[in-house]
Amino acid sequence: MHNEPAGKFFDDLNTSLLPFNTKSILEKAIIPEHSVHFMQSMSDGEPFLVGPYLFISSSNLLLAIGYPLSGHYNSGQFDQALTQVLTQTRARDCMAISPSLPERLIPHRKEQDHYYVLPADASIPSRNEYLAKRAAQSLRVEEGRTFTLAHRRLWAEFIGRVPLSPIVRRLYERTELVLSRNSHLILLNAWDKDDRLAACLLLDLAPLNFLSYIIGAHSRIYYTPYASDLLFREMIQVARREGKKYLHLGLGVNKGISRFKTKWGAAPSMPYEMAAWQEKPPLSARELMQMLAPAPGETMTKQQYLESFRNEKRFAMLWEIEKGGQRSWIGGTAHFFRYSFQSSFRELFDKVDKVIFEGPLDQVSLDQVAEVGKSPEPGAPRLMDFLNNEEVRQLERVIYGPRGTLARLLKLDCPEAVDVRYYLGETRPWMAFFSLWSCFLRRKGWNQSVDLEAWHLARDMGKIVFGMETISEQIATLESIPTQRIINFFRECRQWSSYIKRHEHAYLNGNLAAMMGTTAEFPSRTQMVINRRDETFLERMLPYLEKGSCVVLVGSAHMFNLREMIANAGYNIKQCSL
Repeated sequence: MHNEPAGKFFDDLNTSLLPFNTKSILEKAIIPEHSVHFMQSMSDGEPFLVGPYLFISSSNLLLAIGYPLSGHYNSGQFDQALTQVLTQTRARDCMAISPSLPERLIPHRKEQDHYYVLPADASIPSRNEYLAKRAAQSLRVEEGRTFTLAHRRLWAEFIGRVPLSPIVRRLYERTELVLSRNSHLILLNAWDKDDRLAACLLLDLAPLNFLSYIIGAHSRIYYTPYASDLLFREMIQVARREGKKYLHLGLGVNKGISRFKTKWGAAPSMPYEMAAWQEKPPLSARELMQMLAPAPGETMTKQQYLESFRNEKRFAMLWEIEKGGQRSWIGGTAHFFRYSFQSSFRELFDKVDKVIFEGPLDQVSLDQVAEVGKSPEPGAPRLMDFLNNEEVRQLERVIYGPRGTLARLLKLDCPEAVDVRYYLGETRPWMAFFSLWSCFLRRKGWNQSVDLEAWHLARDMGKIVFGMETISEQIATLESIPTQRIINFFRECRQWSSYIKRHEHAYLNGNLAAMMGTTAEFPSRTQMVINRRDETFLERMLPYLEKGSCVVLVGSAHMFNLREMIANAGYNIKQCSL
């Protein structure tokens, strides 16, 4: 695209927003973001035109699309249109995309890339055809619009292991919703012979001249070689069937993705730049008065102020990593804990772009783990087989705590009393261990999860969030926990209260050496669970440490080895405080 003089455009700019004709926009669309129905569904916003530029405004976001529906792109013209819209909408959270950003938005630039397009009549390379045919021997391709539980699991697996920008992650998270709102979207599904979803693509057929590849995923749990090649070939067939001139394959994103697109003949076309920023509209007189005038009855007392901080502590289990001027951090987490570290995490995450965890912690992934844990193999040993009746009763007393009317009045009993005998007799040993241990901790006031709190906060702050392991890898680790260690831990349940006191003190002080004595006999502190995984974690985190600006969060026990392993990899690592 080329800049052209603004001409009569500015004479018409003050005529407010232009009449909106969805059909006309779809006929003139040149990028996926011109697909009005899809963009409305994604943003919950309302579209409108200023000159040849499309804008979408919702309650919390303004999206400015600087690819004109007619004529050539002019950065000054686009900036004028954007300025008018900002004046009229008083938007706060703003995002703009265009071939080249207006000068004032360059400091807010977050991405630079190119759109990749493929002519619909391009011949399919013979090798790609061969790979697709190989995959077709094991997979059944289906075209549909129903987002099933299998799709939710595939999406959760994919976004849990792949680093995605917040914008792209939102596409995955809202797929089911936008499908229900938009009849022009379809799913291309690849099912294996056991009816398990191996791969899937989400496509948009709404634009007149092209088909848009929106997002896709392939499974490592139900992996079938070349499933993506098979769906790519089918996508080309769909575009031809629908009479499209070309396929819009989105952005290059990284070398691996762009390489996959170019091997089919796609080429970079229009340049892409994205800026994101916050506008600060002036306060109205009424808003100013509301800020200055104290609300009656809402003054915070000293006691209320102290209460607000009682359950929050500073995060001390933290190390700074540096090499060649690139800084990152690694922290030791706990699955269960008494206190929150939200302020520390917020301060830490403000310094980075990416937050990396052991594995995915979204609800779909956690539900998958629970489902496996509650479905033991027929005939497999249960913990109930190894504990006598007195040992089970002792375990119940420790988990439930005092019982009866007085205990309930004094809130000394277990608030969520679980069926101890069910877990011992009907679930996998590791499921019984974590379920009963967590119930005991909740009774003691340990209602926080350090890693879960960090996961959700990082996502809320718009960071790139992903896990180093897949769900299947994590389940394999859980399966490796020796049953005898769990049995021994349950038999020593009367020591649990003193155990957690020592653990809490050491953790809050960031004293890793002191934690050695509190975690050595913990069931999951084994060679397989800790040492062997440390090697995997190091391998998978190093590419991100090299670039800097990331936080890695792993269970605290992993820090015993990882500190030395990171140092041996050539990095300076030292414990730090926020």
